[in-house]
Amino acid sequence: MNIRAMKSLRLLALFMCLAALASGCAARSGKNVLFQAATIDSLAAGGLDGGVDIRELSRRGDTGLGTVDGLDGEMVAANGVFYRVASDGSVNVIDPATRSPFAMVVFFSADRTVPVPGGASLAEATEALDASLPTKNLYYAVRLTGTFASLKVRSVPGQSRPYPPLAKALAEQSVFELENVTGTMVGFRCPKNVGGLNVPGWHLHFISDPDASGRRVGGHVLAGRAGTVTAEVADLRQVEMVFPKLGDFDATPQAGEAQPIKGEAVGHD
Repeated sequence: MNIRAMKSLRLLALFMCLAALASGCAARSGKNVLFQAATIDSLAAGGLDGGVDIRELSRRGDTGLGTVDGLDGEMVAANGVFYRVASDGSVNVIDPATRSPFAMVVFFSADRTVPVPGGASLAEATEALDASLPTKNLYYAVRLTGTFASLKVRSVPGQSRPYPPLAKALAEQSVFELENVTGTMVGFRCPKNVGGLNVPGWHLHFISDPDASGRRVGGHVLAGRAGTVTAEVADLRQVEMVFPKLGDFDATPQAGEAQPIKGEAVGHD
């Protein structure tokens, strides 16, 4: 290939990239690249306006968690489907145009499978996961599939302006007790050095398989006990983060001004 042809190809490639940007086409994240929308500090401070839509999140991952505009329920992404668990326990597939004020997603590809003993509590399960990690300085994603002997999950009702801090909104949470439920638990482990970006430890959400009537249940996991469960862990050495242009993100308090969140993560360092 001569030099002129090479230059022409480079110009064509540059033109295609610019055209994609101009048309609003978003990039697609690679496998095991964590994509996070906003920070936990902004959510804790009451930054509850959605800034990134589900359509964009689906280009960034097939597995993950978060919430939706106005904190109106818990978001669970499993096998490429984004679910919303409402405060009344109902579950629906989220409209792609719905926005999220905070989310973490990844195209999940397991690096290891971790044995979780039957009957293990949530704390015991996360201890087993921790023991399998090559280092505690990375982010990790986890996917647990199978039957859970019991689960305690929650969801939160939608909030109205002026938005309260997250801790106050969580006081209105609905808690559901589940028994012998089959489904998928997804989540992330954040290292201690994340500062105000996230909460150190494991953060887990659950979505059940549909029952005979097609009904699902789920939510943010507070406690539980394993039945027959397969746990897969992915090492996340690359993190992409977006700070929303839309909504109230820019007006939320700076790090250290937000009311701290308690009980939002489990795990041990």
